[in-house]
Amino acid sequence: METTSALWTTVYWLSLAASLYIGFIYFRDLGDVTQMLIKVKRKNMLWFIRNEYKAIVPGIAAGALAAVVHFATGAGGAVLFWILMAVLVVLYGFTWVWVHIGLRHQQDTAKYYSVTEAKKYVSPKDSCIVIENNGHARAHPDYEIWRPHLAGNAEGLGGENVIMTYCSMTHLGHGYVPEIEGEKLKLEVLAQHGNNLIMRDNNTGEPIQQLFGNRERDDRKNGPRMQEWPTFRMSFRGFEKAYPDGEVFLNLPSKNPFFRFVDFIVNSAFVVGLATQYRREVPVMDNLDRPLDYRLPLKTFIWGFNVGDDYTCYTEDFLKARQVPLNVIVGGRDIVVHYDSIYESLGVWYNDSGKPVSKIDFFGESDQGRLARVETVKAGSFWHVWANYFPETDINRVGDPSSDASGTKVA
Repeated sequence: METTSALWTTVYWLSLAASLYIGFIYFRDLGDVTQMLIKVKRKNMLWFIRNEYKAIVPGIAAGALAAVVHFATGAGGAVLFWILMAVLVVLYGFTWVWVHIGLRHQQDTAKYYSVTEAKKYVSPKDSCIVIENNGHARAHPDYEIWRPHLAGNAEGLGGENVIMTYCSMTHLGHGYVPEIEGEKLKLEVLAQHGNNLIMRDNNTGEPIQQLFGNRERDDRKNGPRMQEWPTFRMSFRGFEKAYPDGEVFLNLPSKNPFFRFVDFIVNSAFVVGLATQYRREVPVMDNLDRPLDYRLPLKTFIWGFNVGDDYTCYTEDFLKARQVPLNVIVGGRDIVVHYDSIYESLGVWYNDSGKPVSKIDFFGESDQGRLARVETVKAGSFWHVWANYFPETDINRVGDPSSDASGTKVA
């Protein structure tokens, strides 16, 4: 009898230990808020993103086995049992609800409103992430998109399957065609690392870092990836001037009481965390892959982009001081960079005319014809995040870096 009791007690504690261990790893790697206290390794997070349910189902099953043994034999003692069960609920329940409900995306279900309707919720000076196609423009105010992280609908952008991705830790919204090699992706927000959003393609289980747009299993430099869509920032009042018939994404409160409560909790956590991220010099989450780059103040907003393997970035202050368009060469291509004070927007365009541009407006109309926006621009990203992923970048480039070694890269 005593041997049987000892056996069940052993089963109870081993099952409970296994469940607690898996639950803690799940909470640590995908719980998000834990990264304010714990430095999570990227490889561990990627493993859990790929294997989320393969890991937590056995963990929950082990916890359930411990509960069955407890109720059948009394193993573990009543008070301690309920305390540990409560811990398991937090480790598994909080993490799953936070990720899959609190951060529920709107890749295909986003609702867009007229500028007039949006004025009830958006301030004229609020910065918006904007994408446009054939005159069909959509603005995404930061506060409205920072929780769903993904916004798009079946209608698409001017008939194109284009969505907005957003990372609040990077302060970056970027447009993508959510397809790779013709296959539509089923994206879900799972985590962040390096202060940048990580999504999962639920068709393959593969993680996708927002800044790169490729599945983690594919070669980052030459592998297939989502098509980037020209994305730019402007004030809400600038958007109204430029696109009076444009659409504005609003993430209005849910009518479902449970969702509404979860959204309140998540938004509150975001307000606290992001206030710290924007105010403090160092990142609120210490999960960068490289030492901090102090060539600029870490929380400077930059407009970074690349042409091939050539990376550069610009600050608004630098371009506002110039007043006239900047003609520059990036990756062997002629590029025009200019800040438009009327629409309060920094723009980057390809210039294939063969001649320098002396005048250009917000819409890309120049003295050398209509120019196309550069699709790789990451508009308004925090400098410390851009520098972490693209340390080879220069700052506020002027001229052609290959033609003169003495003054073409200006920090």
